[in-house]
Amino acid sequence: MTRPPVIGLLYPGYAAEDDFPALEAALGGAIRLPLAHTSIDRDEHTVEALLDTGSATRLAEGADAIAVHSPDSVMWACTSGSFVYGPDGAAAQVAAISDRLGVPASSTSIAFVEAARALGLERVAVAASYPEELAGHFSAFLAAAGIEVVSFGSSGIFTAADVGRLGPEAVVEMVRTVDVSDAQAVLVPDTAMHTLNCIDALETTLGKPVLTANQVTVWEGLRLAEASRPLPGLGRLFR
Repeated sequence: MTRPPVIGLLYPGYAAEDDFPALEAALGGAIRLPLAHTSIDRDEHTVEALLDTGSATRLAEGADAIAVHSPDSVMWACTSGSFVYGPDGAAAQVAAISDRLGVPASSTSIAFVEAARALGLERVAVAASYPEELAGHFSAFLAAAGIEVVSFGSSGIFTAADVGRLGPEAVVEMVRTVDVSDAQAVLVPDTAMHTLNCIDALETTLGKPVLTANQVTVWEGLRLAEASRPLPGLGRLFR
């Protein structure tokens, strides 16, 4: 019997990490999503704190912890802790993880770019949970990849823990508020937000693709593992 693909997740702190085992259970073991918590000093949505969260030392420790699961690919499951480094820095982060473990690696920020390209997206809206200053770095990351942000919303939530407490109704409202007709899709960064149980509802509400941090993290991990497949409940990206 062929084993299911194993996507190792490096997840900073504690907020919405339960999204991933819930998805694994809902899919009946079709994929495996083992997770290692990487250490954080301060749970703050500030550039300074997130540069520390995504530091080489913390990611190396996480990589060593996830190695016991023999992953087919590894994802740095953090949007802000990757985009604050810019495109070159984010690429260096995942190259170091890949070199350490000998398997392909990526991050949530890079996954957003790859997913947008896979869907042919050029103009998007962004519904960010972060304070505006931090959220601006995500827009710049997308712009560097040739993706235009035509509508932008920042909820100003200061900690990942607070984002993790948002319910599905709050997430839907956050996304609906930023949608404009010129946006081909809405992007929802922040792996601290529970989103894997409401993507189909979001897309039905808007009538267009919605890309969320936890969704693109799983998609990119499967892509790197050469195990891409349709999965129910996860929106157009997985269809």
